[in-house]
Amino acid sequence: MLDLGPRPLLGYIANPLDRAADRRDDGWLSAHEANAGAYLIGGELVVLRKASEPQALFGLAEARALAPVRETVFLGLQDGAPRYGAAIDQAAAEALKNQADFLVIDLRSIAIQGLVAPEHVAALAEAKAMLTWHARHRFCANCGTPTVVSNAGWRRDCPGCKAQHFPRTDPVVIMLAVDGERCLLGRQGRFGAGMWSCLAGFVEPGETIEQAVRRETLEEAGIPCGAVTYFASQPWPFPMSLMIGCHAQALASDITVDRSELEDARWFSREEAAAMLRREHPGGLTTPPPFAIAHHIIRAWVEPDSVT
Repeated sequence: MLDLGPRPLLGYIANPLDRAADRRDDGWLSAHEANAGAYLIGGELVVLRKASEPQALFGLAEARALAPVRETVFLGLQDGAPRYGAAIDQAAAEALKNQADFLVIDLRSIAIQGLVAPEHVAALAEAKAMLTWHARHRFCANCGTPTVVSNAGWRRDCPGCKAQHFPRTDPVVIMLAVDGERCLLGRQGRFGAGMWSCLAGFVEPGETIEQAVRRETLEEAGIPCGAVTYFASQPWPFPMSLMIGCHAQALASDITVDRSELEDARWFSREEAAAMLRREHPGGLTTPPPFAIAHHIIRAWVEPDSVT
C-alpha cells in the first residue's frame, strides 16, 4: 500500500459559523453591530490586515470606514457575534494595496499559501460566493426591475412584480475514472505547467450525479463508465459552485479527447499518481494542491486503505 503520510485539510470546508437563519432580521442585527465582524471583499480580491500573521476579520464599523461598502451579507454567528461579508468595489480594494497596513490578494492564493486559519478561509468562501451572487443578480429575472436586498442579504425582492430571488449554488461533478491500477486525468490549457487533474463538469437539469459523471467522462475523454461512488463535496466560490467528488469505474480504455474541453487526457498508474501528489514525478507533473478536492479524490484512490 502506498502511504503519503497525514492527509491535509480540504479547503473551504472548515466553516465554524452558525448560519442562524432565525437571526436574519435587521432589528436584531442592528442591535448587535457593536460586536460584529466583517470580511472585506472587492471583486476577486480579499483585504487582509497585515500583522505578525495576516488577519482576515475586521470590525464592521472599521470595514465601512476603509471604503464605501456596496453590499453586506450576514454570514452567521461565531460565539454569538455576527459575522458579515462586505463588498467594496475592486478598484477600492486595489487602492488599499498602496497602504502598508493591508495585504490585498485573491482567495485562491490565500488558500494555497495558508495565509489565514482554515475557518477564516471557509467563511471567506461563503462571503465571496454570496457577494458574487448579489453582484450578478441586481435585476429581476422575471420583469427586469432593479431588486432590493432583504433577509440580511439572503434574498433579493422585486418591488415591481413582487418576485423573490434566492441565492443559487451550481452543482459540479468532479470525478476520477479508474481502470484497474490506472486512473484517468485530464489537462486544460489554463492549468499551470505540468498539472493534471480530475475531469469535471456541471450537472444539467433533470440529471442525477451518476448520470452527470458518466456523461462528462464520455464527452471529454470518450470513456464510458459504470459504477459511480460518492467521495466528498467542497464549496467552490469561483464563482459559486458545489464540487461533488466521485470515483467511477471505467468500462473501456481507449481515450478520445474533446479538444474543445481538454488539452489532453491520459491514464496514470497508481505509482505515478502518488509521485505527482508528492511533487516527486520525474517529469515534473503534479496534481492540484491540497486545498482542491481533486487532490483528495486522487489521493483516496492512491491509498484507499489509509486512515482519513
